[in-house]
Amino acid sequence: MAGHSKWANIQHRKKAQDAKRGKLFTRLIREIMVAAKGGGSDQDSNPGLRVSVDKAKSQSVPKDAIERAIKRGAGELEGADYEEIRYEGYGPLGIAFIVDCLSDNRNRTVAEVRHAFNKAGGNLGQSGSVAYLFTSVGVLLYAPDQNEDSIMEAALEAGADDVVVADDGSIEVLTSAEEYLAVRLVMTEAGFEPEESELTMRAELNTELNVEDAEKVLRLIDLLESSDDVQEVYYNADIPEEAYE
Repeated sequence: MAGHSKWANIQHRKKAQDAKRGKLFTRLIREIMVAAKGGGSDQDSNPGLRVSVDKAKSQSVPKDAIERAIKRGAGELEGADYEEIRYEGYGPLGIAFIVDCLSDNRNRTVAEVRHAFNKAGGNLGQSGSVAYLFTSVGVLLYAPDQNEDSIMEAALEAGADDVVVADDGSIEVLTSAEEYLAVRLVMTEAGFEPEESELTMRAELNTELNVEDAEKVLRLIDLLESSDDVQEVYYNADIPEEAYE
């Protein structure tokens, strides 16, 4: 099926992450700690930890930092005790937001998230107020100018749910959350290493925004991501490339 291009948006997001590299490392390390705490330090028996470690490696987090985070999370080293918290709400123009956090101080985190929503003209909602609009999916992203037929054939044989070809020729292989690791492994072994891959939350329907409105939504995203406790921000808006400029 055809779809809007996510390639340019991915590149803009990567540039933004590079500009905040230290903060990104902190978030990735916390994610590893929580994954190890919940399922142990063995990546073979803890798929969540494997996903977190792979994400950290893709962002060049040092190997020793990853190993220390695993040991802290598994209780082999002392460290702060983080818990997973999810907030939901509506941003400018009624755009739905899910904000996933890792925190060692719930009161601080909710205050920071609520302040971001209020400052950007949105409001924090109740649990479940927008979650029904989103689905957990695995995404493997391939750059433009690759062999569409070969990737599509390999993806379907690997058990992917869908293959989306964007206007610019970039390709997304979509999987269920449960099959994400298995599909990614099969695709990689078949010679189709994705440019980016992740487990994420995607809305069933997105609202297309003009540049002016998108800037209002991006302001809320920036405010949320300025908090060290915020790990991921999901929203049901299509942001035009020009808005990132």
